[in-house]
Amino acid sequence: MLSIFKNSAIKCKFEENNRRMAKDPIEQNRAQIVDLLMHKSALKQDIADDSEKVFERLKTIIKAEIAELKKSITDPRVRLSYQDKGKFEIHAYVGSDVLVFNLHQNVFRLPDHNPLWGTAYFKKNQNNGYFSTIHIFNFLAESLLQNRMEDAGYLIGRLFLNHENHFLIEGKGTLGFMFRDPQNMVLSDEAIQLIVQLSFAHALEFDLYIPPFEYLSEISVAQIQMMGESLKLQTAKRLGFKMKHEDTENY
Repeated sequence: MLSIFKNSAIKCKFEENNRRMAKDPIEQNRAQIVDLLMHKSALKQDIADDSEKVFERLKTIIKAEIAELKKSITDPRVRLSYQDKGKFEIHAYVGSDVLVFNLHQNVFRLPDHNPLWGTAYFKKNQNNGYFSTIHIFNFLAESLLQNRMEDAGYLIGRLFLNHENHFLIEGKGTLGFMFRDPQNMVLSDEAIQLIVQLSFAHALEFDLYIPPFEYLSEISVAQIQMMGESLKLQTAKRLGFKMKHEDTENY
């Protein structure tokens, strides 16, 4: 084999090629990582940053909406208040309900099986399928005010926002069918205000049902002793009925 490399220049060239070939997989992997960091990670960070700005707008709009409602509601027993719970959470008290708006700190990609990938908007640019998420939960106001830790709340909607400020909503009632076309929907202050109003209305229309008699037929000594300071029986708007399997139209 050494006789092949009597010419030292040829030998050096051969060794250089071998070294380059040996390094190629590493260099290729590194290049791929750099590309992911420059594009996908930067994209997710941009979406996260933008969603925080949207969440601040949401805070302002919720406060304004509550202020407008207060102009027409003079009964002091009707709760209408706003609590800023920090960078990622808002509590809006509306009557006997509280709407909890929560901004998730991660960015998610639409699942591959989602039919939206078959539409022109998502085929054109796969980056359009990355979203931040704002969850909207409905609790009984007393559940939070009395720290009834066993009480249940319900997810009534979640807003998805991408890097182009296009959005869609999965949700209950009107929220579930009004905002399903992300290709043509851009999140404006007017859209946010409408989402807030629909969330308030859904919560107020979603009544507390009387639980079945059998649910309360047994009670422990500890529960009855504690009842004077805070009712410890689990409470939810659909307690004893279809709590987790109600259909979309009746929830």
